[in-house]
Amino acid sequence: MTVEERIAEIEAEILKTPYHKGTQHHIGKLKATLAKLRDSVHSKGSGGQGFGYSIKKSGDATVVLVGFPSVGKSTLLNQLTNAKSKVGAYEFTTLQVIPGALKYRGVDLQLLDVPGLVEGAASGKGRGKEVLAVIRNADLILAVIDIREPEQYTKIYKELYAGNIRPNETPPDISIRKQSYGGVELTCSHKLDFDIEMIREVMNEYGIHNARIHIRGKPTFDQFIDVVAGNRKYMPMIVVLNKSDLASKVPNIKHSLAISAEKNEKVHNLIELAYKELKFIRIYMRHQGGKTDYEEPLIIRDGATIRDVCKAIHRGFVTRFRYANIWGPSAKHDGQKVGINHKLKDEDILTLILQK
Repeated sequence: MTVEERIAEIEAEILKTPYHKGTQHHIGKLKATLAKLRDSVHSKGSGGQGFGYSIKKSGDATVVLVGFPSVGKSTLLNQLTNAKSKVGAYEFTTLQVIPGALKYRGVDLQLLDVPGLVEGAASGKGRGKEVLAVIRNADLILAVIDIREPEQYTKIYKELYAGNIRPNETPPDISIRKQSYGGVELTCSHKLDFDIEMIREVMNEYGIHNARIHIRGKPTFDQFIDVVAGNRKYMPMIVVLNKSDLASKVPNIKHSLAISAEKNEKVHNLIELAYKELKFIRIYMRHQGGKTDYEEPLIIRDGATIRDVCKAIHRGFVTRFRYANIWGPSAKHDGQKVGINHKLKDEDILTLILQK
């Protein structure tokens, strides 16, 4: 029996087993085994050669267009950027990763049109592992589906999930500290829907027999498995309901936007939504005693501090930092003197004072 056949067998057994207190340990063990098997399949290289799947990241963030063949990804890329992705009304038009560039609100975005996903991509079908590797390396997913075929969303989500990508999920707050002895110890802030025995089953599956675990909140058992596996990628995703000009109704899908790439309808709305999802903030630098540079803002992510700005400009600025003056939304008053851990907001004006 191949690994893929074993995976299918376990998935079928989980589906047919009713969940109750008497079966939860059995289902827990099956899920742990399933996760380990999927990891083994995903980690194997496909060995394929010949297409350009190695793309160097550039700009302030990378956005990847994902979808099944012939949903209009190439048309959308051409509307968004200066790329020239081949467009045709037939499947498998895109046979390599096509990059494009877009500048919006001072932010340089790299967009990638990847080959169309097919069912079974996470297991390597249709060069799926290579496509998923490109997706994992991006900062935002645009999942493009035909608005008339909403079931495509479920299929895409399944392939991403099987490829260890967790779209629009927040990482669970779980800490695991391995030890040399003492077995598996658990502390938690809330009552969980799974117990210590199920936790031990997962830990044993991954060869961890001694550890101290602290769980905050109420994660699901699957989320706990994700943390133990340790190779999950949590990413924002927008579901792009393309070809809206051909549809009579819009399906109810979370984090979605209906557009028509062909007619260039609401494409600008998509750019704005992507910008918000990436949570950029713009920092305008002002030289001491000089003018503010409004033309080329420093682009950083929301939640950044002055320490992050110092690192972005020059690695030696952190050690040379004395203080900063700040104007704008995060300042209590114009020119406020602040320290290196001051948290910045969008469109702050910043002057760094460094040791000479």
